[in-house]
Amino acid sequence: MHVLSNQQPSPSVIPGLAHATLAGHDDGLSKLSVWQQSIAPGGATPPHRHDCEEVVMCGSGEGELRIGGEAERFGSNMTVVIPANAEHQIVNVGNEPLQIVAVFSMSPVQVFLPDGAALDLPWRT
Repeated sequence: MHVLSNQQPSPSVIPGLAHATLAGHDDGLSKLSVWQQSIAPGGATPPHRHDCEEVVMCGSGEGELRIGGEAERFGSNMTVVIPANAEHQIVNVGNEPLQIVAVFSMSPVQVFLPDGAALDLPWRT
């Protein structure tokens, strides 16, 4: 068992998105990754998909999950479930930072853009 100190999300090269990997491949995990992110008002993840399931827990703020041609709103104390290989995007639609923790059933997480090109993430997974 390992006890890790949680890092605060730090700005990334993706505009409006701050990220911290709480646990992942570098920590000895092979089937699970846990990320914490803060998305600024108006900010968003790029549209993407991955070959694993994702569960997103919202701590605060207002978000919108864009998936399958639909948009679903979510907020504080709500959980978002994203199936493997579903193209999706998370957008902050509120006036305050969107604080989320995401759990992936893969480590490291491999992310792909809608055209199938690999998205090289600017953080450890």
